[in-house]
Amino acid sequence: MKNAEYIDALEAAGRGLADAAAEAGTDAEVPTCPGWQVRDLLRHTTMVHRWATTFVAEARTTPIRDLGETTLDGEELLAFFREGHADLVATLRAAPESLDCWAFLPAPSPLAFWARRQAHETTVHRVDAESALTGTPEPVAPAFAADGVDELLAGFHARDRSRVRTPEPRTLRVRTTDTGDVWTVHLSATEPPRTERDSENGVADTELSGPADQLYLTLWNRLPVDAVTVTGDEELARLWRETSAII
Repeated sequence: MKNAEYIDALEAAGRGLADAAAEAGTDAEVPTCPGWQVRDLLRHTTMVHRWATTFVAEARTTPIRDLGETTLDGEELLAFFREGHADLVATLRAAPESLDCWAFLPAPSPLAFWARRQAHETTVHRVDAESALTGTPEPVAPAFAADGVDELLAGFHARDRSRVRTPEPRTLRVRTTDTGDVWTVHLSATEPPRTERDSENGVADTELSGPADQLYLTLWNRLPVDAVTVTGDEELARLWRETSAII
């Protein structure tokens, strides 16, 4: 996907999140994030948006701590969220392709990293907000969802901090039934997961398959594992559920 497409997705997701949050109210429970109310979702996401904006706007090349969450609530919180989201979108659109700033996952460029990361961050939380409102979020576009699966498997869980480990070597295959994408994830006790894109080498212990948006939300733990088809050892699917949360 191109940077402009990610930024368009970020813009749409943020507006959808805000609209759902406004209708649900900040007291509403967020079923996809147990223990959170909509105010927690808005406070978290606007903090992330403003944190990301700082790197891009100031071309910061070293990491900084998050900016802390606001204590605003109600209409003031919603306005604060919308302001931060709009600022992030505008900052990314104005940034030069040559931007040099800190990023924490491999990407073609720092700008590509931040556009992609914030598009997926905001889309997942848009789903959270819509779940608080209706329990049934709007679908995620298949190609975008497949891209998000790739970011999660080949990006986040390629890092040493991934907690997805197995006592003995195991293989998890992830397959989208609509976009034709496939990933083979090699798991072990001592190394972070190693993901091969477009690979079906060897027999997988477990395969998760389904439409890209269902896989996307399942792997981000927004849907139960039984939202997709599990073939093989179901224990590996449960292990993912228990250990894959991004912290």
